[in-house]
Amino acid sequence: MSGTGRSLLEIRGLSLSYAQPSGEPVRALKGVNLQIRPGEVLGILGESGCGKSTLANAVLGLTHRSARVEAGEILWGDSDLLSLPESKLRPIRGRQISLVPQEPALALNPVLSVGTQIGEVLRAHMSFSGKVRRERIDELLVEVGFDRPADIRNSYPHQLSGGQRQRIVLAQAIACGPQLLIADEPTSKLDAALRSEIAELLQKLHLRHGMAILLISHDVALIASLSDRIALMYAGSVIESGLSADILARPLHPYTQALLRLARSSVIASTTGKTHLPEIEGEHWQETSSDAGCPFEQDCLDRMAVCTQRAPHEMTPEPTRVVSCFRYGG
Repeated sequence: MSGTGRSLLEIRGLSLSYAQPSGEPVRALKGVNLQIRPGEVLGILGESGCGKSTLANAVLGLTHRSARVEAGEILWGDSDLLSLPESKLRPIRGRQISLVPQEPALALNPVLSVGTQIGEVLRAHMSFSGKVRRERIDELLVEVGFDRPADIRNSYPHQLSGGQRQRIVLAQAIACGPQLLIADEPTSKLDAALRSEIAELLQKLHLRHGMAILLISHDVALIASLSDRIALMYAGSVIESGLSADILARPLHPYTQALLRLARSSVIASTTGKTHLPEIEGEHWQETSSDAGCPFEQDCLDRMAVCTQRAPHEMTPEPTRVVSCFRYGG
């Protein structure tokens, strides 16, 4: 279901850094602009360390205490989430915007039963009696694929497999009917068969509830299969965004082209038995790199002199496409 009209969440010029005990702060996000509309799936695609998870945590006010917002806004309705105190964020977090964390094993409390942990989410936001709450927990467990909900409700996280724990955190995330679900690398710790199952479950939940999803992953296949639009992140910046079909068919930014070329090579290698996969050539960006030029310049096969002098601005070479690259202007 593709969203239309007004934005549900809008991120404007978000820059964020992490303080270091010694030396310069690490700049994790640099002028990020994004918007997600009601009912749409926006895929955030990029390699590890590009700022994807920091972005997800910033939306919910869950960044590390060393993080400092240097500029920008995160608009949710009439509110800037960055300016809200914890007392105002708490009713939004889990009720209106929910998170599927990257590490279910760490997110779940090992000494509390599954039912208790899902029940805590309901207790925080919904005025249910104990009986109704228990019935709702069982409904959620069935919805995420368990056919014997009472057994799972009374289980503890260590008694469940990785795929089952992923389903539990999904049940927690949808418990209160959020408008926006942020899924941070929801399949990264699973094998191929389980990745496919969780991807199918996300699609079913999206269609059933009509909620928007901010899907964060380095998995091109997952992003391609679920997203209405895709935003590519590199070195803390969004370097290209647009409709999924357009980006997958005609990537514009050299990094997007290289990443998709690698993804296709990986698929070919997995089917032919090859063990060595190609890599993006170059010295690769470091988090402490200078902002003097384009962060992808050292790896770019199409670099120009201007690429070393300053960072490119966002350009709109097509009505539905935004790209930061001097090949399309400046």
